[in-house]
Amino acid sequence: MEHHQHQPAPLSPPEAAAARRSMRDGRLALTRRSLLRASALAATALGGSFALSACGIPPAGRTDVARTPDHSDTEKRLAFSNWTEYMDVSDDGKHRPTLEAFTRRTGVTVRYTEDINDNDEFFGKIQAQLAAGQDTGRDLVVLTDWLCARMISLGWVQRLDPAHLPHATAHLAEQFRRPAWDPDRAHSYPWQGIPALIAYNKKATGGRTVDSVSQLLDDPRLKGRVGFLSEMRDSVGLTLLDMGKRPENVTAADYDAALARIRQGVDRGQIRRFTGNDYTNDLDKGDLAACIAWAGDIVQLQKDNPDIAYAVPKAGYMISSDNLMVPNGARHKRNAERLIDYYYEPKAAARLAAYINYTCPVDGVRDELAKIDKELADNPLILPDEDMAARSHAFRALTTEENKEYARKFSDLTGS
Repeated sequence: MEHHQHQPAPLSPPEAAAARRSMRDGRLALTRRSLLRASALAATALGGSFALSACGIPPAGRTDVARTPDHSDTEKRLAFSNWTEYMDVSDDGKHRPTLEAFTRRTGVTVRYTEDINDNDEFFGKIQAQLAAGQDTGRDLVVLTDWLCARMISLGWVQRLDPAHLPHATAHLAEQFRRPAWDPDRAHSYPWQGIPALIAYNKKATGGRTVDSVSQLLDDPRLKGRVGFLSEMRDSVGLTLLDMGKRPENVTAADYDAALARIRQGVDRGQIRRFTGNDYTNDLDKGDLAACIAWAGDIVQLQKDNPDIAYAVPKAGYMISSDNLMVPNGARHKRNAERLIDYYYEPKAAARLAAYINYTCPVDGVRDELAKIDKELADNPLILPDEDMAARSHAFRALTTEENKEYARKFSDLTGS
């Protein structure tokens, strides 16, 4: 069979529009120091772009990666690709304390590169090399759960050795242990969790609590001051939960029913607009009384505005994750595993959580985080208790055709 260079299939118009919206004002944009990136919408908007020709593409479950030589014993280094603002930095901005501590302990130097700006864009950088069985020049990457699922299904990710991951095995939070796309965590470990729930401005609500999607959509006192996210999985997922449906096994009928529910809020003028992370200014000022929001934003806003509050709906909340993986062809798999395990030690995990402010996937960090910032240690958005963790839900993986159809319908609803 002739070998071809494989390019992602073109996006449909609704997918392309969703991608542009995500790049412009979705979680990819940065507010203050927090990382707000496109994950849920990108899965919907860009999932169809990964339709690859079968010719020359390694099948899922390929086993030849076991023969990739590991040079970790003789080359004390590794290359680590991550998103921007996703690693702790010293106050003067000149040092990365946890990475430097890892090098001092192990002697392994880390070439740390903030070259992931978008899941789809990054996949495009490495796809041809992985398809050809070549080294991407990276030993460790951080990608969002839906792309991790795709990479694993293609057989482009190395299996991790549990014997090299004692801290990760012991300290991985129960909430993140068994994702459907990597149920035994054979190929990945979470870097951070990204919750979506409800935020409100107590001054704007007259002191009232807002704690359900039903209240967002039906309370006449909130009319015209409600925000929903332009990230499909978060807005639709929370609506599904409010309707008694599980996003983990959403059907086409469930999806359509949730869209119809949201459309009622649009038609009645209840929903002011669909936003990316630009909702933060409106929520801070009170122009939005309540909205669907991301936990990292809430933590940041609460530092400056005591009127900002949040609620975890009784029906549950949505969560996605970014995950550490070793791509095929990596020269330093063992060194990469050392770094994964290091970030599952409570001290390193606490330092990272204190900087990033997203959900920490590591158990046993409370005491260490309290030494840095007791308020953060007591914040369930960063360290969920058992009850909160049990109420988290993830949107199921969609097929390529479902991605296109769901993106089109959501685009029609939001008018984008």
